[in-house]
Amino acid sequence: MKLRQPIWPRFLPLQLVLNFATVGPVGRIRKAPGTWGSVAGLLYFTLFFYDVGWFGTVLFGALGIYLAVAMCGEAEFRLGRRDPGEIVLDEFIAIPFCFIGWPYVAVVLPNWAAPWAVFLAGFALFRLFDIWKPGPIGKLQDLPDGWGVVADDIAAALAACLTLHVLAQVIAMLN
Repeated sequence: MKLRQPIWPRFLPLQLVLNFATVGPVGRIRKAPGTWGSVAGLLYFTLFFYDVGWFGTVLFGALGIYLAVAMCGEAEFRLGRRDPGEIVLDEFIAIPFCFIGWPYVAVVLPNWAAPWAVFLAGFALFRLFDIWKPGPIGKLQDLPDGWGVVADDIAAALAACLTLHVLAQVIAMLN
């Protein structure tokens, strides 16, 4: 089975495709656009995923992956460059995956630190894994079309999520 991106974005105007792929002006920030795309993704998570639970995060996140594969792949094609820095929709839609089951992580922290400490740690871990791309995370970039743009970010987010949960277990055992 060969991975293919959807064809429907081919019929959209260039500006619409680029605005989606760059999350409006976010991807056009010259310094560290991926970090700014991740900050926007944190706001996206907080507004739309905060209370939906793990199942809602996975379900709505899957829709985000579909949209990101389609739009990022089409933007890549139209720009004629492989995974250009201004395309940040991949970071944006990946951030909610960092926080699957986040309330379980927050429970082990002191009350004054719970949500914001989890979000800050998840954000930092995501950026670490997204930039470093250890092991198979880096290999995912070799996937064709928009899949290569998006898959490494989803893997980095899941690695951040796993790390958060492991750290929470370690903290719980120490208390």
